[in-house]
Amino acid sequence: MADILKNDAAAQLWETDRRHALHPWTNFGAFEQKGALVISRGEGCYLWDANGARYLDAVGGLWCTNIGLGRQEMADAISQQVMRLAYSNTMVDMTNDPAAQLAGRLAQLAPGDLNRVHFTTGGSTAVDSAFRMVQYYQSALGHPEKIHVIARDYSYHGSTYASQSVGKRPGDRIDEFRYLSDTIHHISPPNCYRRPDGAPLGDEAAFCDWLVAEFEAKIAEIGADRVGGFFAEPIQASGGVIMPPKGYLHRMWQVCQRHGILFIADEVVTAFGRLGHWFSAADVFDVQPDMICTAKGLSSGYVPIGAVIFSDRIWDVMAADGSRWFTSGFTYAGHPVACAASLKNIEIMERENLNARVRDVGAYFEQSLSQLEALPLVGQVRGMKLMMCVENVADKVTGRMLPEGLDVGKRISDISESLGLMVRPLGHLNVMSPPLTISRDQIDFVTETLERAIRRVTDDLTREHVRLG
Repeated sequence: MADILKNDAAAQLWETDRRHALHPWTNFGAFEQKGALVISRGEGCYLWDANGARYLDAVGGLWCTNIGLGRQEMADAISQQVMRLAYSNTMVDMTNDPAAQLAGRLAQLAPGDLNRVHFTTGGSTAVDSAFRMVQYYQSALGHPEKIHVIARDYSYHGSTYASQSVGKRPGDRIDEFRYLSDTIHHISPPNCYRRPDGAPLGDEAAFCDWLVAEFEAKIAEIGADRVGGFFAEPIQASGGVIMPPKGYLHRMWQVCQRHGILFIADEVVTAFGRLGHWFSAADVFDVQPDMICTAKGLSSGYVPIGAVIFSDRIWDVMAADGSRWFTSGFTYAGHPVACAASLKNIEIMERENLNARVRDVGAYFEQSLSQLEALPLVGQVRGMKLMMCVENVADKVTGRMLPEGLDVGKRISDISESLGLMVRPLGHLNVMSPPLTISRDQIDFVTETLERAIRRVTDDLTREHVRLG
């Protein structure tokens, strides 16, 4: 506590938060002892805490500050919309100017016939809505039993009751909560570095064959006439930036096509420039999804918003009987201020050609971070463009993991913070998703600082007699 509270105002904020706030994913013991880091200001790729210390935010908020913080024209667009129309609901037969305009822009940007938009409040509610839409569509199509969905282990799809049940990161499944399980099923993640039991080692193509065969077997087990949807992040983000083998997603999509299963691309992280494209499923992985769930980069985190973008075909089936009601939505869906912010965000991305910029600087980020694989603690550096992960291990040859209690990712992130860099710890991993505006010099700082932190943690572990190698 002493080293993060250097003035009375910071101390008061820290204590007020510690006494009254329940943070997402709170670990009670650690929080009650150490409290939270209070962030007070942000500009571009940088954050300042309540004491005035500056950090390069390589986390990008939470995969979301794509255009960078502190944009005056974003503030102007938001404030102008507040004065013109701060709120108007979009229930049933009402809309507002920015919501209608944003729906049209998303239809223009989305691949194929994804011309319909259902606004939500964020990524979790987008996935929750897509989960419901699978059931609605299949029932309207005459398949009321086709309500089961399949997702992957180590996936993260949100924190509402339905979306957290669709996802399955080990750390998210706790005894105190219950999860939907009767219609939600999971298969192996396409993790080439840590393959599931029974999967072939070595050849990536053989591993891809195994994964596709497992998917087919799961469909057969449930019954193809009962499976309605498949949820997939193009790259599994919070599950550890899991990169699929070449051709995997396209082949999984082909399986869905054969069985009448909707392919839902969860692009809450991978859309709006993170991989150098508006959306990645089609442009990067050769998949034409039936739905795309998006949020985060849609407004670059300036105002909460999410959306399900879905096909004309789905709309036509759901709307075929004009007496039906789609009884799902949110008070703040299509919020005019959030939609105005998103429109301005898209305008900035287009004007500054940020997608092309990411394809260039993202390649440099990949190359720069890959140097860390020479360190004895680093098993693998993986990811794509501005979505990267460093996996820390006890043994580089075998991939043996360090004991969970050592919390190596947090140790590395803590030292990085002391050196002016924020990286996200996820167990034994450190994940990065910086703003799309990050420069090459800033990337060099990320790599150099992270290397220093990893070396210091390695030395600490050696002094603690932790067996490495």
